[in-house]
Amino acid sequence: MQIGVETSTAVDNKRIFVVDENEIMRAAVQFMLHDENETHEAPSLEWAYDKARDWPPDLIILAEALVRERGTGLLKEIAERLPDTKILVIVDSATDGFGKQCLADGADGVLIKPLTIEFVRRKVDVLLGRR
Repeated sequence: MQIGVETSTAVDNKRIFVVDENEIMRAAVQFMLHDENETHEAPSLEWAYDKARDWPPDLIILAEALVRERGTGLLKEIAERLPDTKILVIVDSATDGFGKQCLADGADGVLIKPLTIEFVRRKVDVLLGRR
């Protein structure tokens, strides 16, 4: 366990899928969360859906590029297929309005780059009902 990890959250393990085609970004987010959560890197949404049959996630973190590519209707699709799963979208900018659009279309939250460990963990904890 790393310094700064709350013992109570480490014991209350939640399952998170980080969905991003960019392997480096996926690994970075997984690294930020793996001490306090059961975190899995998902190279595609199809991989996430397949794994969710046996291991449903509590939270799915999506790359902005994936949501832009498939449209924000993707958020509704995820909510229908994984109804008990929270959705968090990583966005590149707070100024272009895409994050607000994601929230309006069903995301439970957004993370704005650049990401920090503290901010990502806090946002995830809030969405998972830990704070």
